[in-house]
Amino acid sequence: MQWFVLRVASNKEERVREALDRKIQVEAVEGVGRIAVPIEQLKRVRAGKQRVFKRKLYPGYVFMEVEPKEDGRVPDAVWYIIKDTISAGDFIGTEGVPTPMRDTDVARMLKEIEKPEDTPNIKMEFEKGDVVKIREGAFENFEGVVDDIDGERGMVQVIVSIFGRSTPLDIEYWQIEKV
Repeated sequence: MQWFVLRVASNKEERVREALDRKIQVEAVEGVGRIAVPIEQLKRVRAGKQRVFKRKLYPGYVFMEVEPKEDGRVPDAVWYIIKDTISAGDFIGTEGVPTPMRDTDVARMLKEIEKPEDTPNIKMEFEKGDVVKIREGAFENFEGVVDDIDGERGMVQVIVSIFGRSTPLDIEYWQIEKV
């Protein structure tokens, strides 16, 4: 079996996956393995409140494990089910022959799918030493340098020059932006 990438309508990935799963089971189609929509759980902290939400890693795509024919094409039974599914497009490839995913890409995608769901992480685009600008709060429009990042609490320590003195401030990550 090989993994292929199926184009689908944006924000319809989960519906397409469920519809394909259902149709393949009902029609007892052979040669289809897993169908996946990789997501990651992110944690947002705002005003001290944590909220967990899910984000698709590859919007507009569904991944399918299919046993191709000798010429590299998808079996006709699978192809007809895909074409009969609302919001499903076709596979990424050339001249009607889908291109299988590389092993490294498959491994990375499967790693994301199999990640435990009980460990959401905070998505921060800051690193130590980055120059940032404070967007909100008492020190709005001040610029400083990121000194420390606490990903667990969603806090960033920024060194800001106030009245000519370097002062460390603990600020929530969403209150700052890169300069």
